[in-house]
Amino acid sequence: MNVIDLSKLIKENMDVYPGDPEVEIMLVNTHDKDTWELRKITMGTHTGTHVDAYSHMDEDGRSLDQIPIAKFFGEAQVVGPEDVFPHEKGLFFIEKTGMEMLQKILDADPLFVGGNITEELQRSLLKNEIITYTDLINLEKIPRGITFMFFGLPLNIKDGDGSPVRAVAMW
Repeated sequence: MNVIDLSKLIKENMDVYPGDPEVEIMLVNTHDKDTWELRKITMGTHTGTHVDAYSHMDEDGRSLDQIPIAKFFGEAQVVGPEDVFPHEKGLFFIEKTGMEMLQKILDADPLFVGGNITEELQRSLLKNEIITYTDLINLEKIPRGITFMFFGLPLNIKDGDGSPVRAVAMW
């Protein structure tokens, strides 16, 4: 079985979207002092590899706690604009993909979309209740044309507009 980690490492001083909160990781308890280790993490909900709820860019959209957990995993393929998009599977783009692909994506009725997509396309997909994943890495390690299982489970955040995820591909 092949397992590819598609997630960025969360760390202090990592790149964040301009205006988003910086990542802060503070050691609160230590083994020497407390006999356990615990860190406090401060960051935005759209930091690193993350999933976007419909509510992220649509004020009438559902939040993470209102979207069934089964929407955050399933069969997927890495595709390019020239490919035939599989129906009802997740679609991931390595090349920059914009609004010119919207109708083709909608016709495929994907479970979710991720990878290198423009903000305008992301906004349209969320408005159409298609979950989006952002800041994935290692997509180029997945062979084109194969179907794999994708898992990108969010934290169950009340009214959550997005959440960091540990995203993986398995085949």
